[in-house]
Amino acid sequence: MSEDIDIDALEKRMEGAVSAMRSEFSSLRTGRASASVLDKVMVNAYGAMTPLNQCAGINVPEPRMITVTVWDKSLIDSVDKAIRESNLGINPVGDGMVLRLPIPELNEERRVELTKVAGTYAENARISIRNVRRDGMDQVKKADGIGEDDQKIWSDEIQELTNAAIKKIDATLEAKQAEIMQV
Repeated sequence: MSEDIDIDALEKRMEGAVSAMRSEFSSLRTGRASASVLDKVMVNAYGAMTPLNQCAGINVPEPRMITVTVWDKSLIDSVDKAIRESNLGINPVGDGMVLRLPIPELNEERRVELTKVAGTYAENARISIRNVRRDGMDQVKKADGIGEDDQKIWSDEIQELTNAAIKKIDATLEAKQAEIMQV
């Protein structure tokens, strides 16, 4: 066996692509309040783009409500603007230092749109998996001192990892789409 081919590293990179997709899925709104919806919101605070969770406390007091408690009064307008411009379809309601984010019911059109977004995230993950596969195949081709039979064995093993990762992506996508379409 060659030292040039690190199957474990390839597997970790593929797992990373799957977990990145799951993280993106958690930011998709399914009609229920979840603090993770705001994970990607960046606020212009003190002249720098800062994640919302570093400027404010985020809570989910009710199934259809998120509250954002801004720590610095001067940032309330910036936080409000960042949430409005984040394309989440949520309009904050100001209440002193607290912004209330009512989560509206998803209509059928929005649900279909969100399933397409989920599909895009899944396709990006598949592309990442295929890139890792290509890197692994290149390692096999460039490896010194292995014969054609060993190259075939390594290639088959890399393909099995790829197939397993793609199945995880497809299963996760199917579950997320079912969750989004659930009324």
